[in-house]
Amino acid sequence: MDRQQVTFGPTTAGERIGLLDALRAWALLGIFLVNLPWFTRPWQEFDRGMLPGLQGLDHALAWGLHVFVAGKFWILFSILFGAGFALMAERAAAAGVSARPYVRRMLVLLVLGVAHALLLWVGDILHTYAMAGLLMLVFRGLAPRAQLVAGLLMFCAVMALGFLTGLGLMVSPADVLAELRAASAVETAAGLEAGAVYAGGGFAAVTAQRLADFSSVVAMNVLIVPMALSMFLIGSWLLRSGLLRDGAAHRRFLLKLAAACLPLGLGLTLWSTSIGVTFPDGMVDAPSVFAASLHQVGALPLALAWLALAALAWQSGPGRRVLALAAPAGRMALTNYLGQSLVASLVFYGYGLALWGMIPPAGLVALALGVFALQVLASRWWLQRYRFGPLEWLWRWITYGRRPALRRRADGA
Repeated sequence: MDRQQVTFGPTTAGERIGLLDALRAWALLGIFLVNLPWFTRPWQEFDRGMLPGLQGLDHALAWGLHVFVAGKFWILFSILFGAGFALMAERAAAAGVSARPYVRRMLVLLVLGVAHALLLWVGDILHTYAMAGLLMLVFRGLAPRAQLVAGLLMFCAVMALGFLTGLGLMVSPADVLAELRAASAVETAAGLEAGAVYAGGGFAAVTAQRLADFSSVVAMNVLIVPMALSMFLIGSWLLRSGLLRDGAAHRRFLLKLAAACLPLGLGLTLWSTSIGVTFPDGMVDAPSVFAASLHQVGALPLALAWLALAALAWQSGPGRRVLALAAPAGRMALTNYLGQSLVASLVFYGYGLALWGMIPPAGLVALALGVFALQVLASRWWLQRYRFGPLEWLWRWITYGRRPALRRRADGA
């Protein structure tokens, strides 16, 4: 048996980093809380911010999600993906194997992502992760600090484009702005038509609409792929520097990270909300673009603050117990991410319960929390009997070129 077969394969339960599983689970909840409203709003409104006209509890919850969750937890999830890349790269290097298994892993993720977008929900992130993940191979030889610098520079470059767009709108002639608003009005009308299809169409009609909407998602990858790649690089640095492996040894740094990033991220986000949270015309007005750009810039430090606080909490018994409650869902993140979309599509689309537009924000939050709680319980039950989630098992099979054992032995191994 060759060296690769002996030493390079799926991570065993004893090799897993518990903090990563816990963080992955809570990030999954945050992503679901933000994604769920977009199963009941047309994709053409994605740049319009919060729903207008909300009041009371609905407004408070939507505002809270906008400030503390939106944009932050997909960044956190992306950072964890980068940490996973570093783990796999380390194990591959120790075993002396090529990047071929990793490339297969990303290609499978690409296929799953496109299938997810066309069959369940157009807002898929997996295909974006796959493309950014393949680009990570270019940076795998960099030292940890160099990866951090590259990631931060890439993030700043993407963010600068947003502010430059806002400045461009400020100096644009009136006729250009009029054309942009006319195009936005056309997009609004297209959103109303798409919403009617999602709300009342059968599976074939909804799938055709998803296919049409997916073209705009693919176009957004010009910015989203570099953004994801920058987070992967930061995540790789966090893992390779030891911060995620041994938080106790880096407690002082984690405290400084939280103390610096929490006020910075929150300040930038609140500055953004002071400009606006609802944009009827989309990103065709300079204030809207500046608000969105500030929100995106603030998302990284706030996500890093959440990560640092969680890593600090993990060092205490009570904190670890609370964070670890959801860890089984984090070990089955791929299955649970796609499972969330399956549930939501059956709840909101015409071929399911057809509740499109009928559940207010407070109800959506309750639905997200309920589904996630069931996923945590189901994941715990499953992992007591099986080593991997069903899709995780398939993903590993194709990645490593051999079928890993799925059922646990009688002794629990």
